[in-house]
Amino acid sequence: MKTSTLLASFKDIMLNSQSLIQIEHFNREEIEVKSKNSLVTEVDKRLEKYFVSELGKLLPESGFIAEEGTSDKKGLEYNWIIDPLDGTTNFIHGIPAFCCSVALMQGREIILGGILEFNSSEYFEASKNNGAYLNGNRINVSPTKSIEDSLLATGFPYYDFEFIEEYMALFRSLLRESRGLRRLGSAALDLAYVACGRFDGFFEYSLQSWDVAAGIIIVQEAGGKVSDFKGGQNQLFGKQMLASNSLLYNDLLERTKASFG
Repeated sequence: MKTSTLLASFKDIMLNSQSLIQIEHFNREEIEVKSKNSLVTEVDKRLEKYFVSELGKLLPESGFIAEEGTSDKKGLEYNWIIDPLDGTTNFIHGIPAFCCSVALMQGREIILGGILEFNSSEYFEASKNNGAYLNGNRINVSPTKSIEDSLLATGFPYYDFEFIEEYMALFRSLLRESRGLRRLGSAALDLAYVACGRFDGFFEYSLQSWDVAAGIIIVQEAGGKVSDFKGGQNQLFGKQMLASNSLLYNDLLERTKASFG
Protein backbone atom coordinates (compact mmCIF):
# COMPACT_ATOMS: atom_id res chain seq x y z
CA MET A 1 0.00 0.00 0.00
CA LYS A 2 1.25 3.47 -0.89
CA THR A 3 2.19 5.69 2.05
CA SER A 4 -0.26 8.40 1.00
CA THR A 5 -3.12 5.89 0.83
CA LEU A 6 -2.19 4.44 4.24
CA LEU A 7 -2.11 7.91 5.81
CA ALA A 8 -5.46 8.93 4.35
CA SER A 9 -7.16 5.69 5.36
CA PHE A 10 -5.68 5.83 8.86
CA LYS A 11 -6.98 9.39 9.31
CA ASP A 12 -10.47 8.32 8.23
CA ILE A 13 -10.44 5.46 10.74
CA MET A 14 -9.35 7.82 13.52
CA LEU A 15 -11.93 10.48 12.74
CA ASN A 16 -14.74 7.96 12.31
CA SER A 17 -14.11 6.66 15.83
CA GLN A 18 -15.85 9.75 17.18
CA SER A 19 -19.19 8.36 16.06
CA LEU A 20 -18.78 5.51 18.58
CA ILE A 21 -18.70 7.75 21.63
CA GLN A 22 -21.69 9.67 22.98
CA ILE A 23 -20.10 12.45 24.98
CA GLU A 24 -23.40 13.60 26.46
CA HIS A 25 -23.59 10.25 28.28
CA PHE A 26 -19.94 9.88 29.14
CA ASN A 27 -20.45 9.66 32.92
CA ARG A 28 -23.17 7.01 32.76
CA GLU A 29 -21.24 4.08 31.36
CA GLU A 30 -20.85 0.81 33.22
CA ILE A 31 -17.48 0.76 34.95
CA GLU A 32 -15.20 -2.25 35.37
CA VAL A 33 -12.31 -2.13 37.85
CA LYS A 34 -9.25 -3.90 36.41
CA SER A 35 -7.04 -3.11 39.41
CA LYS A 36 -6.74 -0.32 41.95
CA ASN A 37 -7.64 2.95 40.19
CA SER A 38 -7.39 1.25 36.79
CA LEU A 39 -10.84 1.53 35.23
CA VAL A 40 -12.41 0.46 31.95
CA THR A 41 -15.81 1.22 30.44
CA GLU A 42 -17.86 -0.25 27.64
CA VAL A 43 -16.69 2.68 25.51
CA ASP A 44 -13.04 1.58 25.92
CA LYS A 45 -13.93 -1.92 24.75
CA ARG A 46 -16.16 -0.78 21.89
CA LEU A 47 -13.53 1.62 20.56
CA GLU A 48 -10.73 -0.92 20.78
CA LYS A 49 -12.74 -3.56 18.89
CA TYR A 50 -13.42 -0.97 16.21
CA PHE A 51 -9.75 -0.05 15.84
CA VAL A 52 -8.56 -3.67 15.76
CA SER A 53 -11.16 -4.51 13.10
CA GLU A 54 -10.57 -1.50 10.85
CA LEU A 55 -6.79 -1.33 11.18
CA GLY A 56 -6.61 -5.08 10.56
CA LYS A 57 -8.37 -4.55 7.25
CA LEU A 58 -6.09 -1.64 6.40
CA LEU A 59 -2.88 -3.60 7.01
CA PRO A 60 -3.73 -7.32 7.18
CA GLU A 61 -0.19 -8.41 8.03
CA SER A 62 -0.05 -6.17 11.12
CA GLY A 63 -0.43 -7.15 14.76
CA PHE A 64 -1.64 -5.28 17.82
CA ILE A 65 -0.51 -4.03 21.21
CA ALA A 66 -3.83 -2.89 22.67
CA GLU A 67 -4.63 -1.78 26.21
CA GLU A 68 -7.76 -3.88 26.66
CA GLY A 69 -6.32 -7.01 25.04
CA THR A 70 -8.86 -7.27 22.21
CA SER A 71 -6.28 -9.00 19.98
CA ASP A 72 -3.11 -10.89 20.79
CA LYS A 73 -1.98 -11.09 17.16
CA LYS A 74 1.65 -10.06 16.68
CA GLY A 75 2.96 -8.82 13.36
CA LEU A 76 6.40 -9.79 12.09
CA GLU A 77 7.13 -6.23 10.93
CA TYR A 78 4.15 -3.98 11.72
CA ASN A 79 2.19 -3.61 14.95
CA TRP A 80 -0.50 -1.10 15.90
CA ILE A 81 -0.28 0.29 19.43
CA ILE A 82 -3.75 1.30 20.61
CA ASP A 83 -5.15 3.23 23.55
CA PRO A 84 -8.85 3.42 22.71
CA LEU A 85 -9.66 5.90 25.47
CA ASP A 86 -6.80 7.68 27.21
CA GLY A 87 -8.23 9.56 30.15
CA THR A 88 -10.86 6.99 31.13
CA THR A 89 -11.14 8.37 34.67
CA ASN A 90 -11.82 11.84 33.24
CA PHE A 91 -14.45 10.29 30.97
CA ILE A 92 -16.18 8.56 33.87
CA HIS A 93 -16.24 11.69 36.01
CA GLY A 94 -17.42 14.01 33.26
CA ILE A 95 -14.15 15.89 32.81
CA PRO A 96 -13.76 16.81 29.11
CA ALA A 97 -10.15 15.68 28.58
CA PHE A 98 -9.94 12.27 26.93
CA CYS A 99 -8.86 10.93 23.56
CA CYS A 100 -7.97 7.92 21.47
CA SER A 101 -4.31 7.38 20.66
CA VAL A 102 -3.08 5.02 17.94
CA ALA A 103 0.38 4.46 16.46
CA LEU A 104 1.98 2.14 13.92
CA MET A 105 5.30 0.55 14.82
CA GLN A 106 7.64 -0.89 12.19
CA GLY A 107 10.14 -3.10 13.94
CA ARG A 108 10.83 -1.04 17.06
CA GLU A 109 10.26 2.36 15.46
CA ILE A 110 7.07 4.41 15.52
CA ILE A 111 6.37 5.59 11.97
CA LEU A 112 2.81 6.92 12.24
CA GLY A 113 0.61 8.28 15.00
CA GLY A 114 -2.73 9.95 15.59
CA ILE A 115 -4.46 11.41 18.66
CA LEU A 116 -8.11 12.50 18.53
CA GLU A 117 -9.49 14.59 21.41
CA PHE A 118 -13.16 13.72 21.39
CA ASN A 119 -14.61 16.86 22.99
CA SER A 120 -12.81 19.48 20.89
CA SER A 121 -12.52 17.32 17.74
CA GLU A 122 -8.83 18.21 17.59
CA TYR A 123 -6.90 15.65 15.57
CA PHE A 124 -3.12 15.53 15.97
CA GLU A 125 -1.17 13.41 13.49
CA ALA A 126 2.35 12.73 12.32
CA SER A 127 4.26 10.32 10.14
CA LYS A 128 7.98 9.75 9.79
CA ASN A 129 9.78 12.65 8.08
CA ASN A 130 6.51 14.35 7.14
CA GLY A 131 5.95 16.76 10.04
CA ALA A 132 3.18 17.02 12.63
CA TYR A 133 -0.27 18.50 12.13
CA LEU A 134 -3.33 19.64 14.06
CA ASN A 135 -6.52 19.48 11.99
CA GLY A 136 -4.42 19.74 8.84
CA ASN A 137 -2.27 22.67 9.96
CA ARG A 138 1.46 22.24 10.61
CA ILE A 139 2.45 22.47 14.27
CA ASN A 140 5.72 23.01 16.10
CA VAL A 141 6.93 22.83 19.67
CA SER A 142 7.28 26.07 21.62
CA PRO A 143 10.30 28.41 21.42
CA THR A 144 10.51 28.74 25.23
CA LYS A 145 14.13 28.87 26.38
CA SER A 146 14.02 28.81 30.18
CA ILE A 147 12.31 26.86 32.94
CA GLU A 148 11.09 30.09 34.54
CA ASP A 149 9.13 30.92 31.38
CA SER A 150 7.78 27.41 30.88
CA LEU A 151 4.42 25.76 31.48
CA LEU A 152 4.97 22.07 32.13
CA ALA A 153 2.74 19.00 32.28
CA THR A 154 3.00 15.86 34.33
CA GLY A 155 0.96 12.91 35.51
CA PHE A 156 0.56 11.60 39.03
CA PRO A 157 1.02 7.88 39.70
CA TYR A 158 -2.22 6.17 40.63
CA TYR A 159 -1.01 2.69 41.62
CA ASP A 160 2.79 2.51 41.24
CA PHE A 161 4.32 4.52 44.08
CA GLU A 162 7.80 2.99 43.98
CA PHE A 163 9.42 6.28 42.95
CA ILE A 164 6.99 8.69 44.60
CA GLU A 165 9.68 10.42 46.70
CA GLU A 166 11.91 10.97 43.66
CA TYR A 167 8.92 12.19 41.69
CA MET A 168 7.79 14.64 44.38
CA ALA A 169 11.31 16.07 44.68
CA LEU A 170 11.31 16.78 40.94
CA PHE A 171 7.74 18.11 41.11
CA ARG A 172 8.56 20.53 43.95
CA SER A 173 11.64 21.83 42.18
CA LEU A 174 9.87 22.52 38.88
CA LEU A 175 6.78 23.91 40.61
CA ARG A 176 8.89 26.57 42.29
CA GLU A 177 10.83 27.55 39.18
CA SER A 178 8.33 27.30 36.30
CA ARG A 179 5.16 29.19 35.47
CA GLY A 180 3.24 26.16 36.63
CA LEU A 181 2.55 22.47 36.23
CA ARG A 182 -0.62 20.96 34.80
CA ARG A 183 -2.06 17.48 35.13
CA LEU A 184 -4.67 16.72 32.47
CA GLY A 185 -5.03 13.04 33.27
CA SER A 186 -4.09 11.92 29.76
CA ALA A 187 -0.47 11.41 28.78
CA ALA A 188 -1.44 11.31 25.10
CA LEU A 189 -2.99 14.78 25.31
CA ASP A 190 -0.02 16.06 27.32
CA LEU A 191 2.28 15.01 24.49
CA ALA A 192 -0.01 16.43 21.82
CA TYR A 193 0.00 19.76 23.67
CA VAL A 194 3.81 19.73 23.85
CA ALA A 195 3.87 19.16 20.09
CA CYS A 196 1.70 22.20 19.35
CA GLY A 197 3.44 24.46 21.89
CA ARG A 198 0.73 24.71 24.56
CA PHE A 199 3.01 22.94 27.03
CA ASP A 200 6.77 23.41 26.96
CA GLY A 201 7.60 20.04 28.49
CA PHE A 202 6.16 16.87 29.99
CA PHE A 203 7.44 14.19 32.37
CA GLU A 204 5.86 11.12 33.93
CA TYR A 205 6.73 7.62 35.09
CA SER A 206 4.77 4.33 35.19
CA LEU A 207 3.53 4.76 31.63
CA GLN A 208 2.56 2.06 29.16
CA SER A 209 3.44 1.94 25.47
CA TRP A 210 -0.14 2.72 24.41
CA ASP A 211 -0.10 5.88 26.55
CA VAL A 212 2.80 7.43 24.64
CA ALA A 213 3.35 5.73 21.26
CA ALA A 214 1.45 8.21 19.08
CA GLY A 215 2.66 11.16 21.13
CA ILE A 216 6.29 10.21 20.61
CA ILE A 217 6.26 10.64 16.85
CA ILE A 218 3.98 13.69 16.99
CA VAL A 219 6.40 15.50 19.33
CA GLN A 220 9.44 14.44 17.33
CA GLU A 221 7.94 15.51 14.02
CA ALA A 222 6.97 18.85 15.60
CA GLY A 223 10.65 19.46 16.38
CA GLY A 224 10.74 18.27 19.96
CA LYS A 225 12.86 15.76 21.85
CA VAL A 226 11.68 12.63 23.62
CA SER A 227 13.58 10.23 25.88
CA ASP A 228 13.45 8.28 29.12
CA PHE A 229 14.64 9.96 32.33
CA LYS A 230 18.28 9.08 31.66
CA GLY A 231 18.33 10.41 28.11
CA GLY A 232 18.07 6.96 26.55
CA GLN A 233 15.66 5.88 23.85
CA ASN A 234 13.64 3.44 25.96
CA GLN A 235 10.70 5.82 26.29
CA LEU A 236 8.24 3.52 24.49
CA PHE A 237 8.54 0.46 26.74
CA GLY A 238 10.65 1.83 29.61
CA LYS A 239 7.69 3.39 31.49
CA GLN A 240 9.44 6.79 31.75
CA MET A 241 8.85 9.79 29.53
CA LEU A 242 10.49 13.18 29.14
CA ALA A 243 9.38 15.36 26.23
CA SER A 244 10.04 19.01 25.47
CA ASN A 245 11.28 21.45 22.90
CA SER A 246 14.98 21.21 22.14
CA LEU A 247 15.79 24.41 24.05
CA LEU A 248 14.56 23.11 27.42
CA TYR A 249 15.37 19.44 26.98
CA ASN A 250 18.91 19.40 28.40
CA ASP A 251 17.88 21.35 31.51
CA LEU A 252 14.89 19.07 32.15
CA LEU A 253 16.99 15.97 31.50
CA GLU A 254 19.57 17.00 34.10
CA ARG A 255 16.75 17.38 36.62
CA THR A 256 15.22 13.99 35.90
CA LYS A 257 18.66 12.38 36.09
CA ALA A 258 19.34 14.08 39.43
CA SER A 259 15.98 13.07 40.89
CA PHE A 260 15.71 9.52 39.57
CA GLY A 261 19.39 8.55 39.52
